[in-house]
Amino acid sequence: MVFLNDLWLSRRALAGFVVIAGAWACFFAQMPVIKAAIGASDGTYGSVVLLASLGALAAMWLAPLAHRIAGRLAMPGAALLVAAGMLTAGASGGLVSFTIGMTVASVGSGIVDVLVNVRVSEAEERHGRPLMNLNHAVYAFAYAGAALLTGVLREMSFTPVQVFTGFTVLVIVLCFVMTGRRKVAVREAVPSLSPDGLPHALVWLGGALVLAAFLVEASAEGWSALHLERTLGGGPAQGALGPAILGLTMGIGRLAGHFLSARLPELRLMAAAALTAALGLFIAGAAPGLVVAYVGFGLTGLGVSVVAPLALALVGRLVDPQDRLAAISRASVMGYGAFFVGPPLMGLTSEMLGLRAGFFVVGGVMVFAALVLVPSLSRAVTARSGLRRA
Repeated sequence: MVFLNDLWLSRRALAGFVVIAGAWACFFAQMPVIKAAIGASDGTYGSVVLLASLGALAAMWLAPLAHRIAGRLAMPGAALLVAAGMLTAGASGGLVSFTIGMTVASVGSGIVDVLVNVRVSEAEERHGRPLMNLNHAVYAFAYAGAALLTGVLREMSFTPVQVFTGFTVLVIVLCFVMTGRRKVAVREAVPSLSPDGLPHALVWLGGALVLAAFLVEASAEGWSALHLERTLGGGPAQGALGPAILGLTMGIGRLAGHFLSARLPELRLMAAAALTAALGLFIAGAAPGLVVAYVGFGLTGLGVSVVAPLALALVGRLVDPQDRLAAISRASVMGYGAFFVGPPLMGLTSEMLGLRAGFFVVGGVMVFAALVLVPSLSRAVTARSGLRRA
C-alpha cells in the first residue's frame, strides 16, 4: 500500500516521465531505419544529434522561465513539442527536416525533464517520502516497454511515421494527467533565473555525476541497437532488445534503489553503481556475440540506474526550497550535456576505431565518476550539511 501511495503522489510527474521515456525509446529502437532513411554516416548522424541537443540545453536552462510564463500548462505543452518533433524526425527523408524534428523534440524533452524532477523533489519534501528513484524506475520500465513494442512493430513492418503517430495519441492522453486541477507545486517564490544563494560546488558536482550517468544512458541506449545489428549481426528485434534490456535493468535497479537508499549510504551506493556500469560497458564492447552483449548491457543498466536519481535527490534536498527549481535546472543542464557530448563522441570514435571502442571510452568515464566525482561530491555534501546545521 505504501508503494501504491508513492505512485499516486507522483502521478503527474510519472506522466511526464512516461512521455520522455516513450519518445526516446521509440526513436532509438528505430534508429537504424531512421538513420538509413536520411542517408547519414555515423559521424554525420552524431553531429546532427549534437546540434539538436543544443536546443535541449537552452530549454533546460530556461525551464524556470517557461514555468513562470505557462504555469501548469508548461509540462503538457512541452510534451506536445516532444511528440511533434519525433513525428517530424520519423517522417524525414533528409538531414534538414530530421534536424528540425530532433531539435523540437529535444527542446520539449528538456523542459519536461526539469519540471518532472522538480515536482518529485517538492513531493519528497512535502510528504517525507523518497520518490526520486521510484519515478526514474517508472521511466526505465516505460522505456523498456516502448523499446520492446517498437521492435515488434518494426518486425511487423510498421513505419516510423505510424509508430510516432500512435505515440502522439498517447501523449495527448497523458497531457490531461500532467495538467491536473491545480498548479504545479513548484515554489512560485523563485524570483530569478540566477539566484545568489546556490551552493555552486554541490550543484556542479551533482550535475557532473548526472552528466556521466546520462552519457552512459545516451551512448548505450542510442548505439546498442546499432552495435547488436551491425557489429554482431543481429536482426531488428534482436537489436531492439538492447535498449529494452537497458530499460528493464535500469527499472529494476531504480526500484532497488528506492528501498536501499533509505538503508545504505547514498554516496557509497553511487560509487559502486558507477563501477558496475563501467564493467557492463567493457563487457558489451568486447562481446563476441549477442548473449554476452546482452549481459553487458544488463549490468550497465543496473549500475547506471541509480546514479542520476541519487545525485538529483541530493541537490534538491540540500538547497533551500526557493532555490530548488534553479538548482535542479542547472544540474539537469549539465546532465543533458551528455546528449551534447555523447553522439559526436560515439560517432567519431566509431568511425576512427570502431563501435566497440566507443563503449570502452564511455566505460572509462564511469570509472572516473566513481573514483573522482563521487568523493568530491561527498566533501561538498559534508560542507553543505555543516553550514545548514550552523
